[in-house]
Parts: sequence; structure tokens; C-alpha cells
Amino acid sequence: MTDAHQPKVPTMRAVDHVAYTVPDLDEAIAFFVDHFGAELIFKDGPFADTESDGMRRRLGVDPGARCTLAMLRLGQHHNIELFEYDAPDQVRVPPPNSDVGGHHLAFYVDDIDAGYDYVKAIPGVVVQEGPNGVDPAAPVAGQRWFYFRSPWGMQLELTSCAEGGFYDGLPGARVAPPSETWR
Repeated sequence: MTDAHQPKVPTMRAVDHVAYTVPDLDEAIAFFVDHFGAELIFKDGPFADTESDGMRRRLGVDPGARCTLAMLRLGQHHNIELFEYDAPDQVRVPPPNSDVGGHHLAFYVDDIDAGYDYVKAIPGVVVQEGPNGVDPAAPVAGQRWFYFRSPWGMQLELTSCAEGGFYDGLPGARVAPPSETWR
């Protein structure tokens, strides 16, 4: 690894977590635990700072905001932090992927067809067209994938590669191939 790929932030070693805001924290926790093997690490809050503008200064949100949070572990190496906010200026519609701030969380599966059938059967989930393949000349030839939305509208993806080796041989280095096992 060259110095160009080394972080300049002193002592940085890893990505700790990614965070998503959800409309109902308990529903989101249950969704990830029940269907994706997440482990609830902790739940905390509610937090508010009605005496000052601490919520704006610390989190960049409306000073009147209140939030509750939960940290979940997904597999061996990933943590997601879920926030439920109540804020005067809150927008309660998730942005599409095409909007700035749009996002999705992708899970790797060995059998995309079995994953598709399972996800399709989850109550409240909206499955987009798929599974989809990629152009055989693409850097990720062999990959198959599909998008879906959680019951509250969060965008997610299942992805797979039948040959299992698309992480090897890509132009440049592909970071973080899927683990051999979930735990």
C-alpha cells in the first residue's frame, strides 16, 4: 500500500460505523435483527438540549430536536448506528439514490436467487426489478444484484458473484471482500 492510501488523520485505524436515520427505531432494530442477523449492542436516549442550541452545535440539527439511538453489529466487521429523531424541521421522506445524501446499504450473499425470494417475502418490503446482471466486459463481470426498500423506505441491496472471485483481479485494489462466514 502506498502512502497515498494511508489516512492523514493521526492514529486512524478503521471505519467504526455508518449511521442512518429511521422513523421508528424499534421497527428498524427488529428488521435488521430478524432478517439480517444484526446484534443489538446498545440503545440510548432520548437526547435533547432544550436549554441551549447544543443539538445544533454538536449534531448539526434543529436546536429543538430530540433523538434516540441504537448501535447494531452486522457480521464480523460492520456496525450501523440507527437514529430516531423528532425535530421541528424534519423531512420524513428518504432521499432517492439520485439525490445528494442518497444512500443504500448492500449485503453480500452467496445465492442471489435465494436472497431475492427471501427478501420478496418480508412484509412491507418493496423489491425493485432483479436480480440484475452486469455487462460481461465490466470490471465486476459475474456480479448479480437487486435493490429493495425497507418497510420505512430505506434503500438496501443484495449483491452476489456466482464465480465468487470478482474481488480478485479488479483494476486497482478492492477493499473488504466478503468474509467467509457471517460471524
